Amino acid sequence: MLSVRFAILAQKLSGWLQGTAARRVLLALVLPFVGVMAAFGIAPDTVTDTVARENVVEELALPVLPVNDASGETYWREARIERGDTIASILQRLQIDEAGAALLLQHTREARSLYRLIPGRTVRARTTADGRLLALRYLNGAQLLKIDQNGSDALQVWEGPADVDTQIHMRSGEIASSLFAATDAAGISDAVAVQIADVFSTDIDFHRDLRRGDRFSAIYEVQYHQGEPVKTNRLLAAEFTNQGKTFHAVWFQNPGGEGGYYTLDGKNIRKAFLRSPLEFSRISSGFTRARFHPVLQTWRAHTGVDYAAPTGTRVKATSGGIVEFAGRQGGYGNLVVLRHQSKFTTWYGHLSGFAPGMQRGKRVSQGEVIGYVGSTGLATGPHLHYEFRINNAHQDPLRVAMPPAPPLAPQYRAAFDEATRLTSERLALLRQISPAAR
Repeated sequence: MLSVRFAILAQKLSGWLQGTAARRVLLALVLPFVGVMAAFGIAPDTVTDTVARENVVEELALPVLPVNDASGETYWREARIERGDTIASILQRLQIDEAGAALLLQHTREARSLYRLIPGRTVRARTTADGRLLALRYLNGAQLLKIDQNGSDALQVWEGPADVDTQIHMRSGEIASSLFAATDAAGISDAVAVQIADVFSTDIDFHRDLRRGDRFSAIYEVQYHQGEPVKTNRLLAAEFTNQGKTFHAVWFQNPGGEGGYYTLDGKNIRKAFLRSPLEFSRISSGFTRARFHPVLQTWRAHTGVDYAAPTGTRVKATSGGIVEFAGRQGGYGNLVVLRHQSKFTTWYGHLSGFAPGMQRGKRVSQGEVIGYVGSTGLATGPHLHYEFRINNAHQDPLRVAMPPAPPLAPQYRAAFDEATRLTSERLALLRQISPAAR
């Protein structure tokens, strides 16, 4: 034992140190600390050998429940859906002993949400002591399936929006590799991460601007039904520090019903054009006057930016405008051309397909999906070819100065200041919290 070893060591030191004044002084200095080591290292008489362990399982006797429902006792039971579950297996775990209930749920169109059993979610049921089904609840996203017994012992099925209450969540994080990895570490859903990227997309290019150590905070709404999260709602406010520069965004909806994101001092954070038409991807080829074309095998100018992304990735309009062309055109393959403010046009090439209703003359808004990434035309793989033109002259979309969006109207400034005061305080609080302390 450790205490015995320290005792032996102390005896040996005592025998060696006795005999000279210097040794006696050293003994006086050392022995108290040896005692402290023995005392704090391990308690006396502690068994340090490996202790055998044994698992003991004891069954507890439960109170006997009545075999019929004459007592009027009812019970709410809950079962978590597991992979491979069926309606029948769920009812069995809920101790519902009624074949008719299973048959009803399997063949009732109104109970169709039960056909889509999602692992991890729960089904709650109220039964009598003998297993007769009285009520059932299944929350599938924001839809609630309710089954209740009516007065004639028949089961009524209803499906519709769940009654929810909205709570505000506040989170902060730090970039170590990517935005999605950082939001996952902070407990923020992908839906909020996409909103963060979208809100700051006019100031930060999330394809190339992120740096390790960038910080962010987010305030957003989450809907709950009886304590269970149902849906992530709007991002209310966010702060993002990228390469030492901090950006803010707060949501404000004016009395007329028009809403948008603004800086803390009331400036519209939107610019007339988004920096990128894709939410997340990588740039595979930039704007240049001389590039070796991988298909034509010759040197030629590349008058746009190529974004590599999987086939089917959504392509967004970088600004509101009118569809000038939607169809197939030479090396562009499937192409959409949008005209904005008369002198600006944006081109989206190599699409695998078009969004519904995409035709000449259609008006689209900024951020609206207009098509999907593909490899049509002269392309060696799936990517989006994006061009930005001013008076039909090609410009580098990554470097051109984007015109600003309209600012906050003066008559709404007082309402804005009042609505964002609490939000500003919350962002200041999150700023003081270290990501490691979350």
